[in-house]
Amino acid sequence: MPRHFRPLELRVLWIAVLAMALGLLVALAAQALTGLIGLVTNLAFYGRWSTQFSSPAGNHLGPWVIAVPVLGGLVVGGMARWGSPAIRGHGIPEAMEQVLLNESRIAPRMTWLKPVSSAIAIGTGGPFGAEGPIIATGGALGSLLGQWLHVTADERKTLLASGAAAGMAAVFAAPISAVLLALELLLFERRARSLIPVALAAAMGTGLRYMLEGSAPMFPMPGMAVATLPALAAYMAMGMLTGVASVGVTKLTYAIEDGFEKLPIHWMWWPAIGGVVVGVVGYLMPATLGVGYNNIAAEIAGQIGMGGMLALCLMKLLSWSVALGSGTSGGTLAPLFTIGGALGGVLGLACVTWLPWLQVDPRVAALVCMAAIFAGASRAFLASVVFAFETTQQPHGLLPLLAACATAYLVSGLMMRNTIMTEKIARRGVRVPSEYAADHLERISVGDACSRQVSSLRASMRVADARAWMSSGDGNAKHQGFPVLDDDGRLLGVLTRRDLLGTQAQDGQAVAALLHRPALVVRENHSLREAADHMVEADVGRLVVLGGQDGRRVVGIITRGDLLAAHARRLREAREASRHFRPRAAGVPR
Repeated sequence: MPRHFRPLELRVLWIAVLAMALGLLVALAAQALTGLIGLVTNLAFYGRWSTQFSSPAGNHLGPWVIAVPVLGGLVVGGMARWGSPAIRGHGIPEAMEQVLLNESRIAPRMTWLKPVSSAIAIGTGGPFGAEGPIIATGGALGSLLGQWLHVTADERKTLLASGAAAGMAAVFAAPISAVLLALELLLFERRARSLIPVALAAAMGTGLRYMLEGSAPMFPMPGMAVATLPALAAYMAMGMLTGVASVGVTKLTYAIEDGFEKLPIHWMWWPAIGGVVVGVVGYLMPATLGVGYNNIAAEIAGQIGMGGMLALCLMKLLSWSVALGSGTSGGTLAPLFTIGGALGGVLGLACVTWLPWLQVDPRVAALVCMAAIFAGASRAFLASVVFAFETTQQPHGLLPLLAACATAYLVSGLMMRNTIMTEKIARRGVRVPSEYAADHLERISVGDACSRQVSSLRASMRVADARAWMSSGDGNAKHQGFPVLDDDGRLLGVLTRRDLLGTQAQDGQAVAALLHRPALVVRENHSLREAADHMVEADVGRLVVLGGQDGRRVVGIITRGDLLAAHARRLREAREASRHFRPRAAGVPR
């Protein structure tokens, strides 16, 4: 009998304990990465030995600042060529690829190559965030733990996602959005066996972050009022515009990457070429250098004017898209938040100037567009909404965030097939799940789908009589398998046509003598998913369905064809539109 799969088993407790320990380890790794970025930044831009996290924008290098990102690009390119090409990019697509194609096995060297290369790229002015590399590093640590221990591929995936979620939670103090991001981009499921360990890992990572750095919001924001209905409509419209922008940003980034692919030089030199653009833009506008978390905080606090935000939006987009397209190492979240926040700030100030009756708050506009551009570019809808709330701790922002992110997601989904996270691996032929739905086969019982017309044989029947019946042309005798029943109608086993027609079977034998293995059965109260799993494990195409008061009566047969036919209703419900309520025509009596 196939076993019933329970939502939770004792094995989950062991994985949860591992995930909590992993969450603490990744939180420490996040602190180490932040310190390493600070060290590289201070050495490269200020010539001092310090791990204090600081912005490169205050440097006094003058035109020499252009050389710093170029040197960083040379180092990262060399590490990618002679270390691992997998360090190129922002890390999440590579983690997704390992989950989908390689049973969540990431090379152990990625646990140090990715954070070191990212620290060099960001510390030398790369316009990236630290969250992408630490997400990738946390995932690599989880995968390494899963490869070292005796676990299944599903459990290894859970550990990988737990490490990634703990990394994001430790950087931003945003545990819930970290869990949602792991669900939407790495786990491709929402089951208790994976959700609980990931949630506990994120909780431990955030708890350690609170202990080391305090519980203040990552992006402090002045209090906001409840959005009025006109303002809410304006935020929805801004979400639509931001959704269009997210599509443009994605296409621009990959167009630049395609342009680098056409260069007649080895790809290890591309990050240095991208570094030239980063350096020039950084010389013209120093605020574009580095992670730029202070820029995000200034945008949503209303501390930058319209001209400043417009310049920051365009210059950060140019710097980041070229750097990412060149294949250097760094994250996407912080740059997207900077670009989206600046765009929202500009739109909000425009509404205040020309449409004051909408009662739009420019700070809220910056906040919702910050989240909406990530929702549109990555399709991590719920993670985007909750992230903006957790990092600002402003509950009145939830409603505008929900509206704006929903419209951005809608526009992006209609305009773009893949996302900024999946385009790269989709080009390699990897199919990435984009929607998560309840298993249709799990919702249907075997008793509702099986065939109740069962052609069976009596155990005492002679083989010669069975052969004569099968050759008689009777429609009931054309099946490939027949249950064998005793005199009380209870199942003894199953015989196939090959068993009955084979040379080993003697005409005078009773068919019961040909039984050589127990029948493969399923009960009518099992689900079709359990029946399908049982067929796969046993490598058969049909199962006998048992029922009745004693549970040993044959009530039907379930076949592979029945499993496929069960999907007909699902397809019909998805495709066929009909009206079931029609208003009564005037003058027609009830």
